[in-house]
Amino acid sequence: MDQHAHGDRPARRGGPPEDRAARSHGTVEPEHGASASGPAERSAADMMRRIPPSVALPVIAALCFGCYTIWMHHAGGAKGGQAALLGLIAAVVTGILGVTLVHFQSTMITETRALAYGALFGASMGWLYSLGGSAPSVLKSTVWGLVMGILMFIASLYVFRTHREREPHGLHRPRKPHEAGHHLHAAH
Repeated sequence: MDQHAHGDRPARRGGPPEDRAARSHGTVEPEHGASASGPAERSAADMMRRIPPSVALPVIAALCFGCYTIWMHHAGGAKGGQAALLGLIAAVVTGILGVTLVHFQSTMITETRALAYGALFGASMGWLYSLGGSAPSVLKSTVWGLVMGILMFIASLYVFRTHREREPHGLHRPRKPHEAGHHLHAAH
């Protein structure tokens, strides 16, 4: 094929003449919207770009929790299959609860949201404490879960209060006009 028939000049366009000829005859390049691979050939990176962080983060946390459950239960003397089943159940339950909490957190006021995070974390940590190898009592597991839940409540309340501008519903308690001069955080 004559490379000058379509006005292509090697000095300006660059690349072999075959590439220029293919571009000039209706071939759609990937940079213009067409994909070189079909739907079955999508990579894992493409799939991860489509999963929102509000789903991905609780699922990753639940998988880590499930793996830690397997390790704790197996270290406590359980067989591999039994530990794996318990870890799978723990991952599924905490994953569903975590995704649900993240989904509905924008409808909650700050204190309720912090309480929900504290309750989920405290219950999870209390249950993990009960899997310990020295056979702790129900009372010790409950106390440990309450302590961890209170710590998570305080930590999440602090984070939610100090990042009020980023909350989905903004400042949930607007200030009255006579309190305008006595505010700690200025509205942005």
